[in-house]
Amino acid sequence: MAEFTLDTPAGLAEAIRILTQAGAIDHSGHGSRRRDSHSCLINSGASVRATLTEADIVAIDWQGQLVDGGPRPPLEFPIHTAIYQARPDVGAILHTHPRWSTLLTMVGKPYRAVFGQGALLGEVPVFDSPLSVNTEARGRELAAALGDGHAVLLKSHGAVIVGADLLECFALTVYLEENAWRQYQALQIGEPYVLSEDEQKACRQRLWSAGLFRKAWEHYRAMLPAAAR
Repeated sequence: MAEFTLDTPAGLAEAIRILTQAGAIDHSGHGSRRRDSHSCLINSGASVRATLTEADIVAIDWQGQLVDGGPRPPLEFPIHTAIYQARPDVGAILHTHPRWSTLLTMVGKPYRAVFGQGALLGEVPVFDSPLSVNTEARGRELAAALGDGHAVLLKSHGAVIVGADLLECFALTVYLEENAWRQYQALQIGEPYVLSEDEQKACRQRLWSAGLFRKAWEHYRAMLPAAAR
């Protein structure tokens, strides 16, 4: 099994490359990891996500000022800085532009848990604006919409997923999109079965596991071309 290095800048870069290959992050998505009580690591705004390296990871403070590295952070850094300040329990954040979960928001269909891992996200609210979250005020609004949850969808825009660490955040990101894909596909032929509250509770008890999160990581990592690992 591959060496596990998610707690490093190189690990963050690799997670973003994997999610780009998986179609969750496009040319302008971004991810971050809490660095300390007043800063985080984040990929630079101008970087090519599919070929991201450790050199593309910078450190910024809660005002978005560079504290390490040369390239500028993405314009939507307030997504990250606002959530880190509001949620001391959050250690990693991913802002993705996934196809299927975004389609749900475009037609007003709420996210519903239709398979086990999808239940781990719990309630997933929608931030009712497609505009960029590129100011401190909008970052605070998004953090408020997220509340104490694991994810929030941005209407016709994308998703923001948080986790205690990057492994957890990565797994929840792929679970969110897999659930949305299944939900979308089921809607083409009927009304999908939604897991009951008891079933969702059982799934959270049984499937919330670092071992299973790593299994998801290894699955998606294996799909990267060897040269990109």
